[in-house]
Amino acid sequence: MIGIPETNTLTHAQISAVCFEGLKVTLADGRPGRLAIIDENGNVIEAGQAVAAEAWNVTLAVYKNMMIGKGHLRIFSSPSGITTLSRSA
Repeated sequence: MIGIPETNTLTHAQISAVCFEGLKVTLADGRPGRLAIIDENGNVIEAGQAVAAEAWNVTLAVYKNMMIGKGHLRIFSSPSGITTLSRSA
């Protein structure tokens, strides 16, 4: 993807980032929000700062690998001992 990605597409929250702080979620009324991983049934699997930090770290890893020319444009993150389901995707 060349150029700046589209942002400001959410209607009830804002996601922001600072290179040395990571991701931050703010709700439309100014309260802090949290990122979550939700399964297909709507169950919250993980939530909070750990999710935001992991999302940020995966984003940085893929960007840095692309910038240094490693060719690793896909990064996987999973708990220890759990294999990633779709490495071929």
